[in-house]
Amino acid sequence: MFLNAENMLGGYGETTILNGCSISVEKGEIAVIVGPNGAGKSTAMRAIFGMLNLQAGKVIFDNQDITSLKPQERVGKGMGFVPQTNNVFTSMTVLENMEIGGFINKDNFEENVQEVFKLFPILKEKEKQLVGELSGGQRQQVAVGRALMTNPKLLMLDEPTAGVSPIVVKELFEKIIEISKAGIAILMVEQNAKQALKIADHGFVLVQGENRYTDKGSNLLANKEVRKAFLGG
Repeated sequence: MFLNAENMLGGYGETTILNGCSISVEKGEIAVIVGPNGAGKSTAMRAIFGMLNLQAGKVIFDNQDITSLKPQERVGKGMGFVPQTNNVFTSMTVLENMEIGGFINKDNFEENVQEVFKLFPILKEKEKQLVGELSGGQRQQVAVGRALMTNPKLLMLDEPTAGVSPIVVKELFEKIIEISKAGIAILMVEQNAKQALKIADHGFVLVQGENRYTDKGSNLLANKEVRKAFLGG
């Protein structure tokens, strides 16, 4: 596996949130973490990115044990992370946000920014506009675009469709599929569980920090127990 986070145990202070869950994704595939509120989905993502020290377990990425690396070191190894909130600089323009994303890859800046604009044409139109003036969906495109500026091998998205309209959800998912087809591994936490599992190669259903179900996205959608308990029937 390209990313294999095994038996992760961890939390905040005295509170343990991850109780031995394992998450993995292969290059060019989409893996989705779903589950009820408080299941540890976002915490698992943060642990993989190094924002949470694990008490047990390990994170293997691109055949390297990166469990002890800091987040910025993981970015250098090829991880890109888009948090759910505070993921753009609203007082800067679209292009300035891209420049911040491209700081570790200055040599390829122009080429990378054109690739992002090809993926998200609306950002090209609004490149000189302040991000704070954009719609929620456009801001999310800026956030994803900025992460892509680092040339990630793995792109992690925490609730990428939170607070955007259904039509924008569909569009964002189409773009996520496009990114994965370029060979980038995608790992995302998503509240729109049904729609996310439709595009997922693999899904992980977490409950109280443990893997309750792990299967292909299509199998989880077809599983009656999963549908009843987690997908609204």
